[in-house]
Amino acid sequence: MSFSLSKIVVSPKGEQLYTFEYAALITETSITVVEVYVKLGIIDAIGDLLHSREIARIAQIQRLRQDLGLNLVGAAMVLDMAQEIAQLRAQLRAYQF
Repeated sequence: MSFSLSKIVVSPKGEQLYTFEYAALITETSITVVEVYVKLGIIDAIGDLLHSREIARIAQIQRLRQDLGLNLVGAAMVLDMAQEIAQLRAQLRAYQF
């Protein structure tokens, strides 16, 4: 399936979705990298489309790999743990009020 970079795709929930090509362009990677991340389960795709949060995750992984020298699995684990900590903090704040 092929999409142009300018094609606007909106999910049933009204969220903007982006092509792998767009994600690769924005994160300065390749379409192959995006496809590998999807195949490994590091990012979630809806067919050949991504939510903006997944594009942000690609960029964060790339930054962790380049700046800190983490491997792909290590970078993904750091992001997963950071997300879990944020969720736990939100739950804790909800219980404190």
